[in-house]
Amino acid sequence: MGQILRGRRLLSSSTTLTFVRGLTEAVRIFVSAPKNLVGLDRFALQDYFASLGEKAFHARQLLQWVYQRGVTDFSEMTDLRLSLRQTLSENAVIALPEVARAQHSQDGTRKWLFRLSDGNSIETVFIPEEDRGTLCISSQAGCMLTCSFCATARQGFSRNLSAGEIIGQLLLADRLLKQEGWGERPISNVVMMGMGEPLLNYDAVVSAMRLMLDDLSFGLSRRRVTLSTAGV
Repeated sequence: MGQILRGRRLLSSSTTLTFVRGLTEAVRIFVSAPKNLVGLDRFALQDYFASLGEKAFHARQLLQWVYQRGVTDFSEMTDLRLSLRQTLSENAVIALPEVARAQHSQDGTRKWLFRLSDGNSIETVFIPEEDRGTLCISSQAGCMLTCSFCATARQGFSRNLSAGEIIGQLLLADRLLKQEGWGERPISNVVMMGMGEPLLNYDAVVSAMRLMLDDLSFGLSRRRVTLSTAGV
């Protein structure tokens, strides 16, 4: 009595109950965790607002607040009604990477080490020129390729970045550069030439690039967004 047979192992009912309770709590925490809206394109945001019982046009409003105005606090998004702002504050976040280290060069180049929520770190570099400001962003934490000329290859591979972590580099770099006084449009070009092989993280990279090109978000020209590949 009070025991459950599993193959050749005999588990007590109390052990099984403890395991089930722990699993249930883990699922509850996962389901109730706030959803990060960074990285969702207009169609994914429309679906998200629909899940809240809201109209699709709120996706347009949110994109403009986050990507064009740099606002990440729902309470400041004043063309959303108060009850919707409260709902978003309770159920969602606009989460960006954190700056772990910053290096500044005399020619204006900025190099950041951004820390992700799980402790992984990635590099992002801003290269200013007379007629453009280019941001080089990462697509993976580490890299699974073994290119002899690349320092990232010697670090090994950790994981692919999410679309939010990719576009989050652009959002955070844009904010940091504006705080330094680089003007209203410091970044005119983006190159996917940072850590990782972009084509080995195809879906997330494409989703992030859609946001770069969308007129409701960054609105970059297609000629100003470049993907560099080692060839896979």
